[in-house]
Amino acid sequence: MAHARNPFKPSAGANPPELVGREALVDEFAESIGSGPGAPGRLTIFTGPRGVGKTVMLNAVAERAQTEYQWLSIHETATPGLLERIAIQAASILEERSPSARKITGVTLAGIGGVSLSEGPVPHELGVRHALAQLAAQLEEHGTGLLVTIDEIHAGRADELKQLAAVVQHLVREEREIALALAGLPQGVSALLAAESVATFLRRAERHSLGALAIGDVMAALRKTIEEAGRTISEDSLGAAAQATGGYPFMVQLVGYQVWRQASGAVITREAVDAGVVAARRRLEVLVHETALKDLSPVDQEFLRAMARDPIPSRTADIAARLGQSASYVAVYRARLLKAGLIKEAGRGAVDFALPFLREYLREHPEGGPPEDGAGAVRR
Repeated sequence: MAHARNPFKPSAGANPPELVGREALVDEFAESIGSGPGAPGRLTIFTGPRGVGKTVMLNAVAERAQTEYQWLSIHETATPGLLERIAIQAASILEERSPSARKITGVTLAGIGGVSLSEGPVPHELGVRHALAQLAAQLEEHGTGLLVTIDEIHAGRADELKQLAAVVQHLVREEREIALALAGLPQGVSALLAAESVATFLRRAERHSLGALAIGDVMAALRKTIEEAGRTISEDSLGAAAQATGGYPFMVQLVGYQVWRQASGAVITREAVDAGVVAARRRLEVLVHETALKDLSPVDQEFLRAMARDPIPSRTADIAARLGQSASYVAVYRARLLKAGLIKEAGRGAVDFALPFLREYLREHPEGGPPEDGAGAVRR
């Protein structure tokens, strides 16, 4: 029996078929668009660990701004040349909306992000501030506005982000219809906001830390996606698939994708779910765990491996003992890993893994021998 193509999308930044558990945040952002210039939500930062859905959130708020308020969006990533690319996009939209008025003739590499345009035979340079101001003004004439989204923000791009923030702040003061949404890993966002070169305006942004989803929401989303694509799944199999995601948005798509692949008929069986979960975990290890660990220092990794010895949340005092270090020494790395979004607080003096299956991955890939038993774990 032929079935529709796999409905799940376990690709970085791809919009899932069903937005799970984030509706309130999208509503809040949309409300700020409707509230007019100066609404606090018009400057928003989304943070969270890899695969938690930060890019999806940027896409979701942009789509909502477009469908509900007819706003246009400029989407960028915080890499070198950020301001130039924003200026080019703004100028391109202006050209498309007024084809007889302006033509792009070249791009400058000035720090302010310039783009050379011509108006008749006389060329002139339109900086990012003027490009955004002109575009916002034109959009306002038609009752709409402009949203700029920037993904993967971090301290390495502090200067350009500071300049962009200054531009947006200036336009807000002019009561232009403009909003700025940013996203990045917790460690990168914290370092960025702590940088001396970052404008106070950016530090005042609304910040939302994206975490795990409720398993009930995951079950509902999996069921809806599966049934709309032409298959069914039993309650038992659905529950097993949902639990295997750990409430982790990327894992929801990964488990769904692999379970769908394993199924051979109109009904997704428990066997297909079990096989799909195994395949999904293997992909998660390659795409998320290995990448996350590669960015850490050796001591950071030792801290995580010491945690992995416990089957449940770990006491920081026990971690210090295992590492043979003082409590103050361990506290530094605890804070680093919390900022990186790899661990989370789990009660007084305890921490747990923030990424699903990271404990199991570290146990299966030990350094210097197999992990010890669960001695020293927080008992409940």
